Amino acid sequence: MSAQRAGIQSVEVGFSLLQVLGASPGPLMLRDLASAAGMSAAKAHRYLVSFQRLELVTQDAGSTRYDLGPAALKLGLASLSRLDSVKLARQRMAPLMEQIGQTLALAVWGNQGPTIVHWEESPQAVTVNLRLGDVMPLLSSATGLCFSAFMAQPAGGHKDTSGKSSKNSHQLHDRLPPLLKDELARMQKLARKDVPKTMGEVTAVLDAVRRRGLARVVDTLLPGVAGFCAPVFDADGHLALGIVALGSLATFDPAWDGAVAKPLMQAARRLSSDLGYPAV
Repeated sequence: MSAQRAGIQSVEVGFSLLQVLGASPGPLMLRDLASAAGMSAAKAHRYLVSFQRLELVTQDAGSTRYDLGPAALKLGLASLSRLDSVKLARQRMAPLMEQIGQTLALAVWGNQGPTIVHWEESPQAVTVNLRLGDVMPLLSSATGLCFSAFMAQPAGGHKDTSGKSSKNSHQLHDRLPPLLKDELARMQKLARKDVPKTMGEVTAVLDAVRRRGLARVVDTLLPGVAGFCAPVFDADGHLALGIVALGSLATFDPAWDGAVAKPLMQAARRLSSDLGYPAV
């Protein structure tokens, strides 16, 4: 028998188009997508027609650009939800929500940024336009600030226990600065006064998040809504996920040492410990 099992080459060739879309910061024109995948536009188009039928790819009728479709999102979310860290976190959501009485969510880093992969709504939940699969803004959400602060470096300078560098980790870190710069530029165009206005201010805000070990926004993501995001670290000290709490300021305690923040941080630390992160 061959050392390598026989497969279907056309599937492998077509998948390169999905890989290009997954790595792209946004939708792509056919010629650019085909070029990046190393094939002719005509060949790429045939694959894309099939991918559209399967809802793995969508095409905008106006711009004619291609992007990942709903089936790709479902596959990605299913894969993310099966990570051990997410499984463990989901098991702890119900008792934590009962303790703090606010809506909770779990976020992990996806292709375009911190992505909501689990959501548990409190009975007294505030209405928000958030859904599973939503990518949270890096500068105006507690989730985005948490990931921006703790993805850039391992927590506490902790090193990989294997003694080897993490290629995936470096790739994630490399993608963060351009995403931050793009969002900062958008906020500057909108003249937002409730978010950092310069990269220097961004650095100062992220340093404060690291010092506190927790990110918070009040009236920034949504009017009348506050939120916290606590980081959860794996055995190598890398950010595994964020536990998010949010609610209406009418019932939500936004104090750093209040009825929401303290239990949230304690839950995140316990989960980090269970994932092998050494206690500090």
